[in-house]
Amino acid sequence: MSKEYIKSNLHTHSTFCDGKSSPEENVLAAIQKEIKVLGFTSHSMYPFWTESNMKPENFNSYCEEIHRLQKKYEGQISIRLGFEADFFPGVTLPHHDNYAQFKPDYLIGSLHYIFQRSGSFGVDNTPEIWAEGARKFYGGDMKALIGDYFALQKEMLALGKFDLLGHPDLVRKFNEKYPLFDEEAGWYKDYLCDMAKAIAKWGGATEINTGAISRKWLTKPYPSLYFLEKLHEAGVPIAITADAHSAENLDCAFDQARLLAKKAGYTEIIYDIDRTGYKFCGL
Repeated sequence: MSKEYIKSNLHTHSTFCDGKSSPEENVLAAIQKEIKVLGFTSHSMYPFWTESNMKPENFNSYCEEIHRLQKKYEGQISIRLGFEADFFPGVTLPHHDNYAQFKPDYLIGSLHYIFQRSGSFGVDNTPEIWAEGARKFYGGDMKALIGDYFALQKEMLALGKFDLLGHPDLVRKFNEKYPLFDEEAGWYKDYLCDMAKAIAKWGGATEINTGAISRKWLTKPYPSLYFLEKLHEAGVPIAITADAHSAENLDCAFDQARLLAKKAGYTEIIYDIDRTGYKFCGL
């Protein structure tokens, strides 16, 4: 482990999915920002596809482009090939076996949807979709809705095989501007305590994600401080990521995220992931 802080971003989207910047534009910006490790993680539901995910026919081109950039910028920056692999029960799963042909350095496992027999809805699309899903499928019962989200997330941990859990409390993305539930409620904190234990039992790492800050939904990263404290108590390692959808946001609010991690009790973070495992540095 390096005792010094090493600036990295392991959660980056590009024009191969719903990002605004090309992979090379991201690399050039990362070098300028003195980022030492840049991990590309295109949204994926492989072998299926939705509008915000990478199309299956583009996977090989994506991998070839990341490998090209690795060679072109060798010595200037370390570049990693990854996927943010979504969980859709019975349809797609973040598991290394499902992505073996692409030989990724790592996978982020993320849950962006809540599923019911009569339909599904996105957790982070828009506040309107979030509120309509709560009304249509749960009659406004946010405790039941969020309970289902965390239950699905635990199912993903049990069935999947991946390296980094993406934004584990994504359900609060819109709650600062459009509050639908009380984050100080006992039932919600109980869910977070239970989820921290489940992540620790799974044995992998999660992230402090600043993506909702760059997209102007939150003023603080997620996980929340309370959740982060519980994750630290449970011994869950963390990485600081930008969940960047444009090159300008590759290190959005990283100073704030580092302070939050320290406040929660962390003294080290993951700055790199490859097929040999995690690499840690100081905060």
